[in-house]
Amino acid sequence: MHIASPSAADTPGFSGWLDGTQHIPSPTVGERPAGLPIDLVVVHSISLPPGQYGGPEIEQLFTNQLNFDAHPYFQQIRGLAVSSHFVIRRTGHVQQFASTWARAWHAGTSQWCGRSNCNDFSIGIELEGLEGEAFEPIQYAQLAQLCNQLRNHHPLRSIAGHEHIAPGRKQDPGPGFDWTHFKSLLSHAKDWDFP
Repeated sequence: MHIASPSAADTPGFSGWLDGTQHIPSPTVGERPAGLPIDLVVVHSISLPPGQYGGPEIEQLFTNQLNFDAHPYFQQIRGLAVSSHFVIRRTGHVQQFASTWARAWHAGTSQWCGRSNCNDFSIGIELEGLEGEAFEPIQYAQLAQLCNQLRNHHPLRSIAGHEHIAPGRKQDPGPGFDWTHFKSLLSHAKDWDFP
């Protein structure tokens, strides 16, 4: 599928796929509304099964290949069709599942600054981890580097957690995510809006 950029003229030649990431294209993406700036980063946490790390299940979920009979928890998410732009593993390894020009399916029913359907104008970044638990230092470093790099290609201005755009429905990345530490790693942190 060819995904047209709503503002590709801003960064000619940028495919939406970042160098230095492992590219694992997900079929669960769509086109963004034309002309809508991509200006929000949404931080998530994910582990499959919950609290277990390092396995192939996240990639399998985002590429529609997860065996829902492989673990009892997977019955709760049977048939789920989701994706995110990036996953940062606990080792710091960064995987990319969708071009940043594409609309990944990570936010669900959501709202930010009076705008609904955050998938339309956001980039989703998943941290391998469990909501409420601590994340690894390398994950913070990689997240900050990724946000800094993405800002070279998109007019990003805000960073929020899934819990902030879908309060009451989602709790990730949760109280284990250290926003103060993360902000200290960002270039020009004062230029970003936070919850």
